[in-house]
Amino acid sequence: MMVRPCPLCRTPTSWEGNPWKPFCSERCQTRDLGAWASERYAIPDRPAQEEGEGWSGEDEAGE
Repeated sequence: MMVRPCPLCRTPTSWEGNPWKPFCSERCQTRDLGAWASERYAIPDRPAQEEGEGWSGEDEAGE
Protein backbone atom coordinates (compact mmCIF):
# COMPACT_ATOMS: atom_id res chain seq x y z
CA MET A 1 0.00 0.00 0.00
CA MET A 2 1.44 3.37 -1.06
CA VAL A 3 1.12 6.10 1.58
CA ARG A 4 2.17 9.65 0.72
CA PRO A 5 1.61 13.00 2.42
CA CYS A 6 -1.20 15.17 1.09
CA PRO A 7 0.44 18.04 -0.84
CA LEU A 8 -1.75 20.57 0.95
CA CYS A 9 -2.14 19.50 4.58
CA ARG A 10 0.66 16.87 4.75
CA THR A 11 -1.65 14.19 6.26
CA PRO A 12 -0.37 10.69 5.37
CA THR A 13 -2.75 9.37 2.73
CA SER A 14 -3.21 5.99 1.04
CA TRP A 15 -3.44 6.18 -2.73
CA GLU A 16 -5.29 2.87 -3.06
CA GLY A 17 -8.99 3.50 -3.54
CA ASN A 18 -8.60 7.25 -2.93
CA PRO A 19 -10.64 9.18 -5.54
CA TRP A 20 -8.95 12.47 -4.54
CA LYS A 21 -5.32 11.36 -4.84
CA PRO A 22 -2.79 12.89 -4.40
CA PHE A 23 -4.94 14.79 -1.86
CA CYS A 24 -6.31 13.24 1.33
CA SER A 25 -9.86 14.50 0.82
CA GLU A 26 -12.24 16.37 -1.44
CA ARG A 27 -11.73 19.42 0.81
CA CYS A 28 -7.97 19.59 0.14
CA GLN A 29 -8.52 18.97 -3.57
CA THR A 30 -11.06 21.82 -3.73
CA ARG A 31 -8.81 24.19 -1.74
CA ASP A 32 -5.95 23.49 -4.16
CA LEU A 33 -8.17 24.11 -7.18
CA GLY A 34 -9.37 27.37 -5.60
CA ALA A 35 -5.77 28.49 -5.09
CA TRP A 36 -5.03 27.94 -8.79
CA ALA A 37 -8.28 29.67 -9.83
CA SER A 38 -7.51 32.73 -7.69
CA GLU A 39 -3.94 32.80 -9.07
CA ARG A 40 -2.27 32.26 -5.69
CA TYR A 41 -0.10 29.75 -7.51
CA ALA A 42 1.64 31.12 -10.55
CA ILE A 43 4.28 30.03 -13.00
CA PRO A 44 6.58 32.96 -13.83
CA ASP A 45 6.44 34.30 -17.40
CA ARG A 46 10.19 34.15 -17.86
CA PRO A 47 13.04 33.38 -15.54
CA ALA A 48 15.02 36.39 -14.40
CA GLN A 49 17.74 37.19 -16.90
CA GLU A 50 21.09 36.05 -15.62
CA GLU A 51 24.36 37.77 -16.29
CA GLY A 52 25.58 36.72 -19.73
CA GLU A 53 22.18 35.89 -21.18
CA GLY A 54 21.05 37.94 -24.12
CA TRP A 55 24.58 38.68 -25.24
CA SER A 56 24.47 40.14 -28.75
CA GLY A 57 28.16 40.61 -29.47
CA GLU A 58 27.99 44.39 -29.05
CA ASP A 59 29.57 46.21 -26.13
CA GLU A 60 27.36 48.11 -23.65
CA ALA A 61 27.87 51.44 -25.40
CA GLY A 62 26.38 50.01 -28.58
CA GLU A 63 29.50 50.52 -30.65
